Parts: sequence; C-alpha cells; structure tokens
Amino acid sequence: MNLLQIPQAVNDTLVAAAQGNQPTEIKLSILELATKGGWIMILLAVLSIIAVYIFIERYIAVTRATKYDNSFMERIREYMKDGKLDSAKALCRGNSTPISRMIEKGLSRIGRPLGDINSAIENVGNLEVAQLERGVSILAMIASAAPMIGFLGTVTGMIRAFYNMSMAGNNIDIELLSSGIYEAMVTTVGGLIVGIIAYFFHAIISTKIQKVVNLLEGKATEFMDVLNEPA
Repeated sequence: MNLLQIPQAVNDTLVAAAQGNQPTEIKLSILELATKGGWIMILLAVLSIIAVYIFIERYIAVTRATKYDNSFMERIREYMKDGKLDSAKALCRGNSTPISRMIEKGLSRIGRPLGDINSAIENVGNLEVAQLERGVSILAMIASAAPMIGFLGTVTGMIRAFYNMSMAGNNIDIELLSSGIYEAMVTTVGGLIVGIIAYFFHAIISTKIQKVVNLLEGKATEFMDVLNEPA
C-alpha cells in the first residue's frame, strides 16, 4: 500500500466506526428521572403533597375570611344608636366572619368600661387570626427542610458512587457510578423545587392573613369609635 494512502485509509476507518457507533438519544420522563433519586424522592413527594394541601385549604379559609359586607358596620351603628343591641347581635350571628364574631363579643360587653370592651375585642381578633394561621408554620418548615433533605440525598448519592468505585477495583464502569450520581443530582433539584414552591405558598398565605389582620384592626377601631360617639 502506498504510504500516501495510509492516512486516507485510517480516516475512512474512523468515519465508518463513528457512523456505526453513533450514540442514540435517550429520553427520560419526569417520573423515571424522579425514581432514580431513591427513597429521598418519596419523602420529598410526601412533603410536596402536604404543602399543596395546606396551601389550598388555607387559601380557601382566608379568602372566606376576607369577604366583608360594606354595609355591615353601618347597620351595626344604626342598631346601636337606636338601642337595638339584640338586633345587632342577631346581625352578627347571621354573618359567619371573623369581623362579625369580633363585633358580637364587643356588643356583649357593652355596659362595661371601654378598656374591657377593647380587650375583649382584641382577644377575639387574636383567636381568629390564630385560626387562620393554623398550618401555615408547616409550610415554612417544609420550605426550610426540603432543600436540606435534598442535600442529604446528594451526600448519600455520592457515598454510594464512591462505594461502588471502591468495590469495583480496577474494573470501574460508568454504570456503577450512574445510580449514585443520579441520586445526588435528582434529590438536590427535587429538594430545591419543593422548598421554593412551599416558600411561595407560605408568602402568599401570610400576605392574605395580614390583610385580614388589617381589616380586623380597622373594624375594631370603627366599633370603638361608635361607642365613643355622643348619644
């Protein structure tokens, strides 16, 4: 063979080898990818379900608490000026909202010092807010714990990868390392996703609850102003 033909022959051989061994594209679904994260992903899935449930349940409850009839306080004022306290209390019972329950407590304390009435209203308001905040702290816990759990999966995955390397000796194969590396990377991403979602859920619910707090404070002040008005 001519020496000038050798490079061409080598080139043709390499091209043929490359064409015959082209890597096939492997597609993984999200579920298949998640299963490679091991048992950590099961824990993260449970936390995500809890976070979604708490968010939906609290969102509905807080949204109901923000519903308010603009004519409510005006009617309470009219009943109080006319001395119809029973009618005012009946109106409060007919409106199942934190504001109505707070005002009803204030009506039941009429005749006592204004300081006692104000304290009673504040106590009811605090109880109503505490009811709305039920479970919200769990969202905050999930937002903080999920990334930590994901990093735990990262550590366990890398430990598995290095253990497989040590057991393989000189016969190290990429397949021995893939399961551990998959677990390390997938759990990190999963923990961050669950944590970020829970963080946004917590922020949304906390903002809505703060609006209810502001509304309660405003209506409590308005009620006390009615009591201070001259007869």
